[in-house]
Amino acid sequence: MFGLDESIAELGHDGGLLLVLVVALLLGLRHATDPDHLTAVSTLVMSEDERDTRRAGLLGLAWGAGHAVTLFALGLPIVLFEAYIPDWLQHGLEAAIAVVIVALGVRLIVRWRRGYFHVHTHEHTGGVVHAHPHVHEEAEHRAHEHRHADALGRSPRAAFGIGLMHGAGGSAGVGVLLVATVSGEVAGLAALAVLAIGTAISMAAVSTGFGYALSRGPLLRRFERAAPVFGALSVAFGVWYGLAAFEAVPYAF
Repeated sequence: MFGLDESIAELGHDGGLLLVLVVALLLGLRHATDPDHLTAVSTLVMSEDERDTRRAGLLGLAWGAGHAVTLFALGLPIVLFEAYIPDWLQHGLEAAIAVVIVALGVRLIVRWRRGYFHVHTHEHTGGVVHAHPHVHEEAEHRAHEHRHADALGRSPRAAFGIGLMHGAGGSAGVGVLLVATVSGEVAGLAALAVLAIGTAISMAAVSTGFGYALSRGPLLRRFERAAPVFGALSVAFGVWYGLAAFEAVPYAF
C-alpha cells in the first residue's frame, strides 16, 4: 500500500535469515491495514447481534487463518517454481472478493433496517452511563437468522471460508512476490510461512480492537446511526474494487 511493502522489504536486502523473517512478519502485520481487509472485517464484526470483543477477535482470527492458508498455498509454487496465477484468474478472484464486500455491506444495511442495532442508554448508581444494543424484530426473523447463522461470516467457520477466498486476491500478492526474491528455497518457505502467520495475527488484533471500540464508549451509543454509513461505504468500496479488478478504474492502494 502506497509503496510501504516495498520499503519494508528493502530492510531485508543483504541480511541474514533472521532479518528476512522479521521483514516477512512486518509485511504480514502491515497487510491487515489494506482497505479491502478493513472493510470486510469491519462490516463482518458490525453485523453481529452482540458487541463482544472476544467474539470479534475470534471472527478476525478465523478470517485471518483462512487468508493465511490460501496465501501460503498460492505462494508455494511461486517460491519453489516461479509459477504464477494467470492474469484472468487473478482478475476473477478480485471480482469475487468485491462481491463479498458488497454483500457484507448490504447485509449490514438490511440488518440495520430490521432494527437489529437499536441502542438503549441507561445510568447506574453513581452516575455511570452504559449503552447496550438490543435486537427489535419479529420472532420469525430471529428464527430465520438463527437457521442461517453461518451466512456471510457470522460463525468462525464461515469467516474462515471468506478468508480463504480473500487470500487469493488483494495486495497479498505483493508480499508473496517480495518474499519470493529471498535467496534459497528454505528461507523463502520460512519467510512465506511467517508472512501468512503475521497476516492472521494482525487480522485478529485489528478485529479485536474494532470489537472493543464497538462494545463501549461513544461509538456504541452512536452505533445505530453508524451502521448504515459503514454499510454504504462497504458497498461503494466493493463496487470500486470490482471495477478496479478489471482495470476499469484505478486502484490507488
